[in-house]
Amino acid sequence: QVQPVESGGGSVQAAGPLRLSCATSGRTFSSYAMGWFRQAPGKEREFVATISWNGGRTYYADSVKGRFTISRDADKSKVYLEMNSLKPEDTAHYYCAASGVVSGSRSSYEYDYWGQGTHVTVSS
Repeated sequence: QVQPVESGGGSVQAAGPLRLSCATSGRTFSSYAMGWFRQAPGKEREFVATISWNGGRTYYADSVKGRFTISRDADKSKVYLEMNSLKPEDTAHYYCAASGVVSGSRSSYEYDYWGQGTHVTVSS
């Protein structure tokens, strides 16, 4: 099992950067693909990015492609989401999750473990 714990959220001006971190407990970090999802007020949770178990594959939502970068550090059992050129529409609660689909997945249904999330507010 892994238990994701997110950090790094906060308030930022539009066009600015922010980096989210996700720490995981347990010794099986490398057995899971990891993903980031977000949920804005009044909207459904949506996929943001995913990275395969070994970091070899990454996938992004079209809305963040070219602006966000997902990465993982096996030694630290952490996942990161580097966000650049932030827009007000990126404002949301961001969740880190672990999936047994080791190649990565865009579907929230394929994620087994979820963190509590961290909030990002982007002001114009």
